Amino acid sequence: MSQVSATLLWLLRRYLAGGWCYSKARLDGKTVLITGANTGIGKETTRDLARRGARVILACRDLAKAEVAMTDIREDTGNSNLAVVKLDLASLASVRECAEEIKREESRLDILINNAGIMMCPEWQTEDGFEMQFGVNHLGHFLLTNLLLDLMKSSTPARIINVSSLAHAYGKMNWEDIQLKKGYDKRDAYRQSKLANVLFTRELSRRLRKIVSGVTVNAVHPGVVATELARHMMKPGSLASRLTNLIRYTPLIWMFKNPVQGAQTTIHCATTPELLNISGQYFSDCTPKEPSQNALDDDAARRLWDMSVEMVGLNHN
Repeated sequence: MSQVSATLLWLLRRYLAGGWCYSKARLDGKTVLITGANTGIGKETTRDLARRGARVILACRDLAKAEVAMTDIREDTGNSNLAVVKLDLASLASVRECAEEIKREESRLDILINNAGIMMCPEWQTEDGFEMQFGVNHLGHFLLTNLLLDLMKSSTPARIINVSSLAHAYGKMNWEDIQLKKGYDKRDAYRQSKLANVLFTRELSRRLRKIVSGVTVNAVHPGVVATELARHMMKPGSLASRLTNLIRYTPLIWMFKNPVQGAQTTIHCATTPELLNISGQYFSDCTPKEPSQNALDDDAARRLWDMSVEMVGLNHN
């Protein structure tokens, strides 16, 4: 390969890797909670914030995997101030138990990263009977965030980061059939849940500004990342599955971000000093971007909030 070709290939790879967080901010004395922190971009976000000196709490469904991830990160970063807490976002009872444990054990919470998610799974339901993707990706995080808000308000300035997806741009809220019982499509369900992430961010930001809380909230698109998130997308042996394996196990994998690259926008929103007072925005490649028109609908954001309050059993205030 000629030097010119190698240079062009490197430039293309660098372009596909997306934006990078260049913030050198330390987080000593700060406490961070990250959902789904045992794998993928959640684990790499945890690793980065641990290197910055933060106390990081890994909120995970599988405690055994979380302990392994915590040990790895502790040995890699030299930060022993890490903890694991049980959180199953498909169970509102588990979300409440997690929030109560955090409020009981922690004196502050400076950064909440709602990172965990499920993508294009079969027509499953949560423990409480909600469509799985809407229940895990939106409702579980909606409840967790609201239950932890008072602790965050007492820790200001504080930040909330909701991991959404570019898929939100292709989604719509199915108000008359939010559970998608009249013809389930796993792609539509995923897109709806990711749109809900951005609408939730918008409405929460509006409410927080109204009370001058000192807490900001932003949504991020991590990019197309090679992680376990896509495990439900394809049936074994299908054409899509074979193509995915071709990409995964050949040099074509370089077309996708790796988890470290996919974590950069989340890290940027969590650490960059210039974003301290920025709220209600949607970021991609460490840059604010305009979300879809559906995601800019304030009436839809309020409607989703009110509906979510009823679904999870929150007090309206």
